[in-house]
Amino acid sequence: MLAITFADLRMRFRQFFIAVVGAGVTFALALLLSGMVSGFHNEIDRTVASAEADGWVVQSGTSGPFTSTSGIPGSTVSELASVEGIDDASGMVLSLQSVFREGRDPFRIMMIGADVGRPGQVTPDEGEPVGGDDEAVADERLGLEIGETFTLGGSEFEIVGLVSGLTMLGGTPNAWISLPAAQDALFQGEDIVTTIVVQGEPEALPDGLVVMTNDEVEEDSLGPMKDAVSSVDASRYLMWAVATIIVAALIYVSALQRTRDFAVLKAVGASSTSLFLGVALQAVLVCLAAAAFAFAVSGFLRPLYKVPVEVPGTAYLLTPLIAIGVGLLSSLVALRQAVKADPALAFGGS
Repeated sequence: MLAITFADLRMRFRQFFIAVVGAGVTFALALLLSGMVSGFHNEIDRTVASAEADGWVVQSGTSGPFTSTSGIPGSTVSELASVEGIDDASGMVLSLQSVFREGRDPFRIMMIGADVGRPGQVTPDEGEPVGGDDEAVADERLGLEIGETFTLGGSEFEIVGLVSGLTMLGGTPNAWISLPAAQDALFQGEDIVTTIVVQGEPEALPDGLVVMTNDEVEEDSLGPMKDAVSSVDASRYLMWAVATIIVAALIYVSALQRTRDFAVLKAVGASSTSLFLGVALQAVLVCLAAAAFAFAVSGFLRPLYKVPVEVPGTAYLLTPLIAIGVGLLSSLVALRQAVKADPALAFGGS
């Protein structure tokens, strides 16, 4: 039966090849959609971790530090520094802003203002950290190199350092500047911060303030993209369904073309079960080949997406298993053809 199965694969190579390509592209899209969901989560995790904070103090009754811009008097920073359980406190100003680059369209960034050399600033992958009120460290997605400049709130900033993978809201690049510069841009120079990052665990906070853990900040920051993430997840499942339909259509047509073959095999003693298993093996082999094709082609399709796409390793491990499931499910369409094949057809006319 195995020999017959592989012989049929060779004989109908073109049909199976088309199915491998079609299912492979849908598998690749499903992989990339998994990477998109993972990218949405990972960018937030990395940005929050870059502040090196144990907690984020915000006004009570507001959302998290990246999703609201409620002001806190700057004097509160020194007040918190003396609270029992807090080892260090540093004010920050966080806000979505538009920057202007010479000869280019305005570009949205996540402005992150923090005192130079204090928690909240970032250590760049390339170049130097922020050292003055006219300097900035930005994610490479901003499209500027070290030494180039951008304008924010009427002030010009020189890029002194670059980071990679530190974005928010589906690829919006982060840009770190000094706290006074951020206060100038958002609060016209008033001594106001939008959040205070703390190291340690405060035993109590002044009235009107609450502290959020890193996990709570990450969950809150994902909120604006919750519907988008849900839609991407739904599309990923749809890709698996499309792959199942593609392979099922191939197997069904193949089973119709092999009705006479099934009859001959039954006439010489083959069971309906063995015939179905042969068809199922074909479907599984097609899906496994499609999974391999998906691994190869997904890298070429990735540049089509402008948001972070970070395919997790588990997705590569699960794809062959899902492919086997898709193959087995697709082969069910041939079950009736294998069962109803009449051995008498083997002795009929052509």
